[in-house]
Amino acid sequence: MDIAIKNGKIVKKVNAKKAKIIDALGMTVMPGGVDIHSHIAGAEVNSGRLLRPEDHVNDVEVKTALTRSGVGYSIPSTFTTGYRYSRMGYTTIMNPSMPPLEARHTHEELDDTPMVDKATYPLLGDWWFVLEHLRDDLIEECAAHIAWMMTATKGYAIKIVNPGGLESWSFGRNVQNLDDPVPNFNVTPREILRGLCKINKLLNLPHTIHVHTNNLGKPGNYVTALETMKCVEDLAEGNRPVIHITHCQFCAYKGSDWRTLSSGAEEIAKYVNHHDHVTLDMGQVIFTDTTTMTADGPFQYGLYNLTGNKWVNHDVETETTSGIVPFRYKRKSSVHATQWSIGLELALLVKDPWKIYMTTDHPNGGPFTAYPKIIAWLMSQVARKKTLSKISKRARRKSLLPSIDREFSFYEIAVVTRAGQAKALGLTQKGHLGIGADADVAVFNVNPEQVDASKKYKTVRRAFKKAVYTIKGGEIVVKDGQIVKPVFGKTFWIDVKTSLPMEVNDDLKRKFREYWTVEYENYPIPESFLHVPAQISVKAEI
Repeated sequence: MDIAIKNGKIVKKVNAKKAKIIDALGMTVMPGGVDIHSHIAGAEVNSGRLLRPEDHVNDVEVKTALTRSGVGYSIPSTFTTGYRYSRMGYTTIMNPSMPPLEARHTHEELDDTPMVDKATYPLLGDWWFVLEHLRDDLIEECAAHIAWMMTATKGYAIKIVNPGGLESWSFGRNVQNLDDPVPNFNVTPREILRGLCKINKLLNLPHTIHVHTNNLGKPGNYVTALETMKCVEDLAEGNRPVIHITHCQFCAYKGSDWRTLSSGAEEIAKYVNHHDHVTLDMGQVIFTDTTTMTADGPFQYGLYNLTGNKWVNHDVETETTSGIVPFRYKRKSSVHATQWSIGLELALLVKDPWKIYMTTDHPNGGPFTAYPKIIAWLMSQVARKKTLSKISKRARRKSLLPSIDREFSFYEIAVVTRAGQAKALGLTQKGHLGIGADADVAVFNVNPEQVDASKKYKTVRRAFKKAVYTIKGGEIVVKDGQIVKPVFGKTFWIDVKTSLPMEVNDDLKRKFREYWTVEYENYPIPESFLHVPAQISVKAEI
């Protein structure tokens, strides 16, 4: 079919005599790619760049007449990040981890990232206001504060990391299960998850709560992941999701220790296949050198003890924690190879591609530039078997992949890399090519009807590595894998329309004086601070 574009939008028709025509005969045309979870900006990313000069040495973005130079393999610089995403046909990226206090720095880096639209999720699961209000069952008051926080930080979604564990880590502790009380607050992870899920619904936010589960990265944690999904099951209405479990591979482990580690993907997939209130993303592991970074401070301390690698730990006042540790995933490591297998098992065992999305939790599982490899693994048994033959024998014996004959179609790839992610984010103008959608389009040099099955994985890996065309907002920005027009995308943020009682403002100002090193008046980010702001207004139920 023909796709008509005018004024940055997809329209019903245009004047063919005056229009620029792209002949995509025999190629694959998809909406621009959407990444629901990729650490591309902010204090932790910048700290990672500083921690790892070795990451910059062998992966240089060369300056051209149109593009700027840059460096970085697992944590590329801002311009490099935008260029590399755009070359692969991506047009919208969500930064999933922002300490509210560091929102200004995060938005400076997002503004500096060209070629793509973006948004960022403030970390709110261990914010003192949340813990205090949920402890006292003040749901509406907490919702009012979070509505203010979304506007103040120009955030997009409620991010929860190891609920209760981050505040515990400020005192050198952690939580072990959903009913462990958080020190000094007497509130549990279960209460945090349920409370913020209720608040998310009250505020009518476009995305669900975005959850990094407790016990992430520990053998046996698939039980915690299932309990996390179940604990908000009764809050769902119809088939509308209320929770997103991010980088699910890292919380799908069976076993009592690393020697007995095995896959819990089958149990998690079975639950997701029978419930509509939850979505997932993969967090696929790539065999490579990378940089792990997360707000989950206690997890990163554990990884530091396991590896002895360099380690950064940070406590962001009353809001959150973070940690950074370099890491290398090895094919011959039984643990690493099992992790690789679990990510693919989840994607292949979840029957509905609209419920699970392709990510690496960049850069935690590996850099986003590995997406073409993952697409090849999802689409080709041959590709999976080839990699299986090179991994640890112990991991190969444990892997479920040899028993799975499913191969993703091009349509399913479009869902897990674009349409599904946009739908989960509530970005109604993204992820499809219908009338009124943003004119974000990717064209790939592969004909789905003429792919040799035995060579499919090589063909698709090559095609998705470099788009023939990337069209952003109706403009051709990439041609034959090269940037031909640098552009700056929008930054989406949520403006919640609700009544905010004056006493809430007074309470905020008082606690800013007591808790923070900055004043209430200096905390919010003005809209004028953003390069191209794209405000999304939602009406709350309070």
